[in-house]
Amino acid sequence: MAQRTVTVASASGLHARPAKLFVQEAVRLGVPVRIRAGERTVPATSMLGVLSLGAVQGTEVTLESDAPGAGEALDTLAALLSRDLDAGEALDA
Repeated sequence: MAQRTVTVASASGLHARPAKLFVQEAVRLGVPVRIRAGERTVPATSMLGVLSLGAVQGTEVTLESDAPGAGEALDTLAALLSRDLDAGEALDA
């Protein structure tokens, strides 16, 4: 199983806009990915699930998948979480 661990960089954590952008990207990638914070694991495509993690800025989360194409998808999602998604230019890079 492929895994990536990343620290949430957004000032508001994975709430509101950052969670929406993360979930939209997970859906766009089309690879089943799970995100884990502590003992709780949810699908990366579930807005309610991602919000329920309660991940604040500085929280370490683990992304995991055993699907084909997982490595690239996890790299993309990890890079997204490592940026401040509250900033307007977050997806321009």
